Amino acid sequence: MANLTDTLLLLVLLTNFAVLAASRLTFTVRAAAVQGILLGLLPLAIHREWSGHSFLIAAGTLAVKGLLLPGFLLWAMREARVRREVEPSLGPIASIGAGVLAVGLSLALGGYLPPIGEAAPPLLLATSFATLMIGFVVLTTRRKAMTQVVGYLLLENGVYAFGLALSVRMPAMVEMGVLLDLVVGVFIMGLVVFHMNRELETLDSARLTELRD
Repeated sequence: MANLTDTLLLLVLLTNFAVLAASRLTFTVRAAAVQGILLGLLPLAIHREWSGHSFLIAAGTLAVKGLLLPGFLLWAMREARVRREVEPSLGPIASIGAGVLAVGLSLALGGYLPPIGEAAPPLLLATSFATLMIGFVVLTTRRKAMTQVVGYLLLENGVYAFGLALSVRMPAMVEMGVLLDLVVGVFIMGLVVFHMNRELETLDSARLTELRD
């Protein structure tokens, strides 16, 4: 199980870099969907003895992060008729460089902190910190509102991965509540993106400064 867990965590890191390097928004959303599926499989790989708790977390994560939210975002993109990220604040090479720096800082921080759970693999903390940092990079350096929504998803995925280290001690209802908050947040942002495109005919978040009472 340890090798499977490390493989899933490495694939999560690769999806982060796929989002950083992507220029097509559809690919960005699909990369986030793949990451959601990988995170959904993590509880089953981490816990040696499967339980109803771990199956509930895995099923909820797969449904919400891997299917529901990406499907909704792809629908919003079709309605908004947007395909590519135009003129981001950081280009692909600079974005990947920021991602490498985030991974390096995360590995150092993960090695410095003491273990927070008996079942938590060492790479889990570093992956969670890196995903959170990279999500913040995407959220703050991309101009398209849809890509910023994906950055929010990555940031929340980092928080979720960190929570897996404590999943044995956390009630399932608390974790399902976090997923519900995520669903509500993404649906609200998707609706905002849709109406923003209808009113301004663009998804460039810089144009929001043109709004007046």
